[in-house]
Amino acid sequence: MPASAIPGIFAVSIILNCFPKMFSSIIQLYREAYSGLSRKTWYLSLVMLINRSGTMVIPFMTIYCTQELHFSLGQSGIVMAFFGAGSIAGAFLGGRITDRLGFYPIQIGALLSGGILFLVVGYLHQFYSLCAGVLVLSICNESFRPANSTAIAWYCTPENRVRSYSLNRLAINLGFASGGALGGFIASMNYHYLFWVDGCTNIIAALLMFRLLPPPPGYRKEREVQGENARALSPYKDLNYLIFTFFVIVFATCFLQMFSVIPVFYKTQWGISERLIGTLMAVNGILIAAFEMIIVHNTQHRRPALFFPRIGALLLALGFAMINLLPHYFAGACVVTLLITSGEVLSLPFLNSFWLSRSQSGNRGRYAALYTIAWSTAQIAAPAMGAFIAEGAGFNVLWWVIAGMCLLLTPGFYFLHRRTEREPSDQ
Repeated sequence: MPASAIPGIFAVSIILNCFPKMFSSIIQLYREAYSGLSRKTWYLSLVMLINRSGTMVIPFMTIYCTQELHFSLGQSGIVMAFFGAGSIAGAFLGGRITDRLGFYPIQIGALLSGGILFLVVGYLHQFYSLCAGVLVLSICNESFRPANSTAIAWYCTPENRVRSYSLNRLAINLGFASGGALGGFIASMNYHYLFWVDGCTNIIAALLMFRLLPPPPGYRKEREVQGENARALSPYKDLNYLIFTFFVIVFATCFLQMFSVIPVFYKTQWGISERLIGTLMAVNGILIAAFEMIIVHNTQHRRPALFFPRIGALLLALGFAMINLLPHYFAGACVVTLLITSGEVLSLPFLNSFWLSRSQSGNRGRYAALYTIAWSTAQIAAPAMGAFIAEGAGFNVLWWVIAGMCLLLTPGFYFLHRRTEREPSDQ
């Protein structure tokens, strides 16, 4: 054996000996991140996964309206505007009903009514009837979200609330990823099948929840307390929470450019194919699934909740700025996706933690509703603002504006943290 080969063989042997220990450490890290969560928290996430895996109609609604129903682009935009308005109204009503009746009936009712309405909307082919159907569907469908957020708080302990919400987010992301991929395949055969799959998954999720998660012990008494406290406590009188809601709208409006304007930008300006754009969207979900629970598990008790959104906003600002600074290649798009996803992972679990920490059992539905409304508002504002700036001043200006907005959120979240520290202890 040549003497020159000995160092190489020695290095390989060291790596092979260390690999089992490294692999064992990684397995242990994941086991710790997912341990301690209640069985019902897992069941709730399973219901969410099934529900969101059927989310196929809305991502393809604009294409459906223009290609199948032969609506104009403007009419298709109006249909989506009705969906956005229904989302806000549904979140508001869902939060109020949750605080009065409890989270359990509104979840079952929203899933069943949403499932039936998806089937009905599939048969509405006239413009005005479709607008009305989408509005009612969106109200019923989105009323589920505040109730679901309240249910997560019920089934988890204070020590693992952030991880419980992260597990729910993981289910949502996996559901959207699988639903989007399957939805594209189904749409290529027949758009009408999308409504049936979406409706049936809603109904299946309701039946599964009814089977796995019956009303928990003590729920009836808690519901009575919620009804008594529903009028006494309101997030709309919580100034710090209103400031927080505004910051969430700004954050979400910036972040959602990743799913609204950036794909169009990559296609038209950088010449990236739809297949590679889809790959980037998949990378976002994979990174969240692989790392969010671990990051949350190792950071949740080390800093105040609003510390991490400050770092996340900085990463978002850097990501959007990099669009203007990096070469126009797929590798550059990967760097942008990595930065924005990192900002998402560091922000969203702790934004959930903040609104939850300010709520009580009697007003948790309305606090969750206002948080949901913030995201629904951003879902309307993000594509509208992005398209307006891009068409008027160009994409370069848009990305600098978005980066600047994200950058301003960092002192904003710090300012809010200092305000909440000065609150009375009984706040």
